[in-house]
Amino acid sequence: MKRTLIAVVLAVAGATIPSAAATAAPLDASGVAAHTQVAAAAWAPYTAYTAGTVVSHNGQDYECVQSHTSLPGWEPNVVPALWKRAEGGGDRTAPSTPGNLRSTGATSDSISLAWDASTDNVGVTGYDVYRGTQRVGTANGTTYTDTGLTASTSYTYTVRAKDQAGNTSEPSAPVTASTSGGTGTPGQPGAATATSTDNSISLTWGASSGTVTGYRVYEGAAQRAEVTGTSTTISGLAKCENHTYVIKAYNSVGESAGREVSAKTTGCTGGPEKLPGAPYLYMGWGNPPDPGPVMDATGVKAFTMAFILAQNGCNPAWDGQRPLTGGTDARAINTIESKGGSVEISFGGWSGNKLGPNCSTPQAYADAVQKVIDAVTPAAVDFDIENSDEFGNYTVMDRILNALKIVKQRNPNVKIVVTIPTFKTGLSNDGIRLVNQAKALNVPIDNYTIMPFNFSGTNMYTDTVNSSEGLKNSLKSAFGWSDAEAYAHMGISGMNGYSDQRELTTPQIWTQIRDWAKSKGLTRLAYWAVNRDRVNGGGAPQGEWEFTRITAGF
Repeated sequence: MKRTLIAVVLAVAGATIPSAAATAAPLDASGVAAHTQVAAAAWAPYTAYTAGTVVSHNGQDYECVQSHTSLPGWEPNVVPALWKRAEGGGDRTAPSTPGNLRSTGATSDSISLAWDASTDNVGVTGYDVYRGTQRVGTANGTTYTDTGLTASTSYTYTVRAKDQAGNTSEPSAPVTASTSGGTGTPGQPGAATATSTDNSISLTWGASSGTVTGYRVYEGAAQRAEVTGTSTTISGLAKCENHTYVIKAYNSVGESAGREVSAKTTGCTGGPEKLPGAPYLYMGWGNPPDPGPVMDATGVKAFTMAFILAQNGCNPAWDGQRPLTGGTDARAINTIESKGGSVEISFGGWSGNKLGPNCSTPQAYADAVQKVIDAVTPAAVDFDIENSDEFGNYTVMDRILNALKIVKQRNPNVKIVVTIPTFKTGLSNDGIRLVNQAKALNVPIDNYTIMPFNFSGTNMYTDTVNSSEGLKNSLKSAFGWSDAEAYAHMGISGMNGYSDQRELTTPQIWTQIRDWAKSKGLTRLAYWAVNRDRVNGGGAPQGEWEFTRITAGF
């Protein structure tokens, strides 16, 4: 969803404005930034700042996180979407996140780990190894063996890099490994995944440590399979059924601890379930409201929380800087859920440092999404794919699509939504390619939502209907669906008041759009944003929370 604040920033940045160049760190002879301590320049309006620039304001240093041209009212302490606090002086750059953390061996009382080296602007001095939340050791290189463990037990590890200045990286993606059985039984099988058809579920898992004769797959007390490898397919199932399996390694001594995995067969009839109307709420900009009073005033029961971006590599954070738990976003979500509401979590958006380009593989992207799901337990996850870094980059687009398959396998009850731009008559070539590729890759997307604005609209009701019909035709062409099946996989995400292109959506027009969506059986309705849903908050006449009240009627 295109953020109004960022749209204005981009527009201003493109204009010709007299400005002083932002001060950058001097370079040494090798082209690397020199680390002589230099006082940061004071923040000033009408100045072009690039990401990484450090300024001072009211006695505090701030680092620019998004290139822009500043304006009065966009002071660093006011706009966290553009600036973050820079603590201390000297080297403020943390090492990159260690990659490819893996288990290289195990005994009955130890697990050996290895990982890919981190980089740093000055130099990495070591790595801290964590078992769960406990630091268990420090390594100078990229290997470590954790000892004194319990036999036949699984442990989860992460690693952080550190430098001479005390900066530490974000934690690596976790890895879970098991010790072998002290009595001779195998270690617990590794992480398991499942893929489904109408009548079968295919399972794969990581190999167990120790002596392994084979693996048995159980559903409840019933054994469903016995194999010597690390995969099997359970066939003869009915459509649209949930199944939970436990995988155990065995040898002549006995069985290991079990590894559980759940999946649901495909072929469900009736289309995806309808999501409640869920306007976007963005806690990083624009005087975000407390959702509790908004719910009381409007009857709305759901919000789409924006935005999850990347922090120091393939690590998710609200706006790329706020923690997943314990911050303003988590408090807002707790309020919503305490009043019987639900949330969708939006990843990406128009601007910012996104996970798609920063996560190198579908697995890494899915792991990042899983961190958010585990922290928030949303009803749906919404992937806003709408700019050249993800929408126009087919390598990244395919990475995200393949990752969504893993996300759905792990979380069969969480709805997958993809939100994309549109023309007035239907999808762009990039949008058509995304739909066709989702079909080719068998990606289980529950809802394709379009953003019918910033497309030179003239009559926003008519243009929204026409663009929605274009999406319907693309879905029918790709999947062979009927009109009803296509509508059941569709959503609309609008913008209250004036868009960035001065297209006007009034409360009356939004009501028309909502009623059309209901009449056709669309399953998602959202708009940008509750932050703007004040008296004349979208630049046009409207009452407070009027668009939210209309959306709640979806």
